[in-house]
Parts: sequence; C-alpha cells; structure tokens
Amino acid sequence: MPLSQDQVFRFLKSVHPYDALTADVVETLVPKLDARLVSAGEGVYELDETLPGIFIVYEGEVEVADENGSIVSHLGLRNTFGERGLLRDGKAVTSARAVTDSTLLILPAEQFHELFKAQDPVRRFFDRSRPDRQSKQDRQDLATTQVDTLMATNPVTCTSTATVQEAAIIMRDRRVSSLCVTEGDALSGILTTRDISGKVLAEALSVDTPVSQIMTLNPITLAPSAIGSDVLHVMMERRIGHVPIVEGGKLVGIVSQTDLTRFQAVSSAELVREIAQAKTPEEMRDVTARIPQLLVQLVAGGRPHQVVTRLITDIADTCTRRLLALGEEKLGPAPVPYLWAACGSQGRQEQTGVSDQDNCMILHDDVTDADRDGYFTELANFVCDGLDVCGYFYCPGDMMATNPRWCQPLSVWKSYFDGWIAKPSPEAQMLASVMFDLRAISGDESLFDGLQKDTLKLAAKNSIFVAHMVSNSLKHTPPLGLLRGFATIRSGEHKNQLDMKHNGVVPIVDLGRVYALQSELKEANTRARLEAAIHAGGLSQSGGQDLLDAYDLIADTRLEHQVAEVKAGGKPDNYLSPSDLSEFERSHLRDAFVVVKSMQSAIGHGRGMLG
Repeated sequence: MPLSQDQVFRFLKSVHPYDALTADVVETLVPKLDARLVSAGEGVYELDETLPGIFIVYEGEVEVADENGSIVSHLGLRNTFGERGLLRDGKAVTSARAVTDSTLLILPAEQFHELFKAQDPVRRFFDRSRPDRQSKQDRQDLATTQVDTLMATNPVTCTSTATVQEAAIIMRDRRVSSLCVTEGDALSGILTTRDISGKVLAEALSVDTPVSQIMTLNPITLAPSAIGSDVLHVMMERRIGHVPIVEGGKLVGIVSQTDLTRFQAVSSAELVREIAQAKTPEEMRDVTARIPQLLVQLVAGGRPHQVVTRLITDIADTCTRRLLALGEEKLGPAPVPYLWAACGSQGRQEQTGVSDQDNCMILHDDVTDADRDGYFTELANFVCDGLDVCGYFYCPGDMMATNPRWCQPLSVWKSYFDGWIAKPSPEAQMLASVMFDLRAISGDESLFDGLQKDTLKLAAKNSIFVAHMVSNSLKHTPPLGLLRGFATIRSGEHKNQLDMKHNGVVPIVDLGRVYALQSELKEANTRARLEAAIHAGGLSQSGGQDLLDAYDLIADTRLEHQVAEVKAGGKPDNYLSPSDLSEFERSHLRDAFVVVKSMQSAIGHGRGMLG
C-alpha cells in the first residue's frame, strides 16, 4: 500500500537527524522521497553501483556486506545506509539486500548533498570524521574549563546538628578545609576552617556548639556546566575559597582554591621534571598518582587521543630512565652496553590511564653468563619493581626484563625473531606481535636499530609468516551485534559492557602492525603506522582515511570514558556501557566498528586496502 505524505512526514520526524530539522524543511523533503518495496532476498544495490541516494528502512530488515561478501551490518527500522559511498564518489562501497520483505525510503543524492551542506544536524550526523579539536585546544585554559572538570566529586559533608568538635575531627581526618552541610542530598550550608577559627575560637564558643550556629547559610553555588572563570569571579567578588557545585538541587561537587591551583600545576612537563629529580620509587609514585588528573585535563583541553597517550607515555619513559639511573647508582656501571626497550602500549606510545608494563633488555654479545644472571638481573628487578611501585603493574604474561627469556644478548634476540618468522606457531605469532612494537627507551640504540631493520626485511619476504600474522590480527573483532546493536560482554563483572581495549582499539592496533610489516615500516605507533602505510601504498587513500577516522573516534571515546570514571571518583578502565552514550554517539561508534570489520575482511582476503 502506498505511503501517504503524512505518514512519511511523521516517520521522518522520528528518525535522527531529521528529527532535529524544522517542520518546514522536513515538509520539503517528503515529496522528494521515493518509497521502494524490496522482496526478501532481493538486492538493494551492488558493490560499485552508482547510488540513487541514501536509504532509510521504513519497514523490514536489510543486511549490508563488504566487498568480500562478509556481512558487516544488519539494519532495521529507522536505520540509514549508503552514506559512505554517497559522500565519497557516489558509488557503493558495500552491497545490500533485503532479509525480509522491506519498505525503503530513498532520499535522492542531489537532495541529500544539498541537505548535508545546508543543515548542521545532518552534517554532524553523517560526517564520520572527528571534528577539528585544535581550536578548542588553543583556547583551553583554566578560565574556560568546565567546572565538572575542576571540581572534587563526593565532597565531604556533615549535618547541621553535628557539633563543631565533630566537624573539626572530620576535617582533620579527611584532610579538607571545608564541609558541605547537607540535609539528605540538598545543600543547606557550608563550614570552613575560617568559620571555626573566627567564630568559635575567637569568640570562645563551646566545642559542643552545633554547626548550624556558625555555618554559612545557603552559600552561593554554581552548576557543573559553569566554567572556571565563573568560579574565579565568585571567589574574588565574595572573598571565599570554596564553591559548592549543585545540579537539580543535589550537591554533586565542590571547587576550592586548591583545586584551581592543582589544575594549573598538573602538566606532563611538570610531572616529567619532578620524576627526573626523584630519589626513590616512592617519590616517583607520588608524582604518577597525578596521571588521572592529567588525563582529565588533557581530554578536557581538546587534545586528540594520539597527543594524550603520547604525553602520558612520556611520563612512563621518564620513570623508566630515572629508575635505570638510580639502579646504576646502586649497582655501579653496566659491565657491557645494553638497551632497555618497551613493547606493548608503551612501545607504541599509546598508554592511557591504566597500563601494565611490557619491557625487555637487549645486551651486548660480550656479556658473560655471570653478568647476565647477576648485574642485569638485579637491574631488571630494581626497575620493574620500581615501575610497579609507580603504578605500572607487573605484566600478567611476564613479558618483562625480569624474565630471563627477555634479558638476552643481541645474538639470542636475532635467533628469536629468525625462529618466529621461520616457524610461525601460535606462540610465535603472539610473541612476534608483541615484539614488533619494540621501542628503544634507554641505552645503546645501535643494539636495536640493526635488529629492527633486518627483522622487518626478513619478515616481509616470508609470505607464510605474513599470512599467519594477518590471521592473528583477526582474532580480536569489533563488538558488532544484530540489528544495528553492539555485541556486549555476556557475563561476569562487565556484563552488558563493551571492552573498548580488546574489541575497540586492539583490532586497529593489529591491523596497523600488519600494514607496517608488509611495507617494512619502522613506526611503532598505530596512527603513525596507518599514515605511513597510506603513503607507502599499503593502504588506499580512501580506505586508509576511513580507518583513521574510525580509530580516532574509538580511541577518543575510550579516553572520554576513562575521564568520566576519574571524575566520578573511580579508577579508569576500558569497559563502556552503551547506555552511557547518546543515540548519536552509539550510531557513530557502531559505524566506526563497521569500518574496522570491513578492513579486517579486506586484509583477510589478501587485500590491504578498500577502494
């Protein structure tokens, strides 16, 4: 039965981003839409076919396949498809067919492009690249930072019936200079150390005086959406040092002068300076404890993920070098040249707010067994134990220099790589994947340069090894479910959540490693590998840009989740609940996962690029 214009209008107003358009704009679109009936099993379009426009599912179910025929998406009511090809060159980069009898609405290509240019909601929704964050970064400072980034969550409270002495004990034990006085979740007053000294001690009041008699009633408050300049102006005008943050009548945080000072003081350069001057691992631990706040500040400042992770990794590198220096002060000079190298996320310069340690030592071939089992074992233990004290916990897989297997002469390391490449067993693939991310941290870099160059050349020429590495790179898959949903974790502590590490960034990390191997690229950083692969021709410009955009969105989403955990008073992790995202964010994240799955399919079929 044909659809009436009223039916189409009401339907469009229920579909994002058209629901964000004015009624007048939607009314002009309705007569331009073509309704197509597609029978179950019938094709909607084929790969490389010129697209008539963008498709919206009005009724039924459609499945989308990549160039290799692998299903990458199941679509249902209100889902849109065809935009990637339409925004590229007008030709389909996928194929689509109806799973059930379906009704599809088609917005012609010309009208879609006009809408994309003229309407911000449409452009924001269909532009899958990350926005340019540089302007935000350039403007970001204390005065323009939102209060929810500055404030201390879970402020310390007391009731109005508490005595002054009880309040003072709480302040002492919690090491705070103010208490928010609450009745339930509602703020009724604030008590500061200045109130106690000026109103109790100065007036010789009893310590049993109730807080209600000396607290500041109905203190001035701000909302979490306020900015730093609002806090500064309030403090200066009212001559106060604490501003409670209230949302919907509920106390959610507090900003003090100390918080403002801390925000301004936390920078990667400052942390690096303090670590470089530390005398003990314990002193370094006090510095690395501020990394979560640095993470919050960097992300709030608009820094892209590759900058944030690089700055955080610089701190780990500094810790490592400082510990090596302290170790040599304790043990004496090394008997032969050596190199300390990092692998894993530190090797790729991709550390976030939660990281373990992955490292090894490459020793000069003149090393004796006595020196290897003595001096270098002691040095490795000193450094790895120190890193653990600093919060870089021991590698669960024992991929550390403290393991004798990973503290060996250069000749042994060469034999390792030669063996892994010649006989790519599952263990060899795993080890090679880790060790291809090696990066020199401290010591004689000549021990690494030749090893890396020779290994890349040998590996790239061995087609069987490359094929095994490609297969290994497909073991981590994006969390895509049926009907445009996510495949979340099914049970356990993180049930119904997405693992943004192993199913989010790791599939792209694995792809980047294979591209680097195929083109003999020295880069270890994932984004640098992808960019170099595009330049070297191992990735097409269009497919590579799609993958870069997908990586940026997934990695930024992961960091934004970790920041939210820190701001809520918890520890950063990699487990994200899709329900924490808006419909807009879920749509973009899922499309990014589809791109990754398509690229995995392409490389799995012997092609490193998408057209």
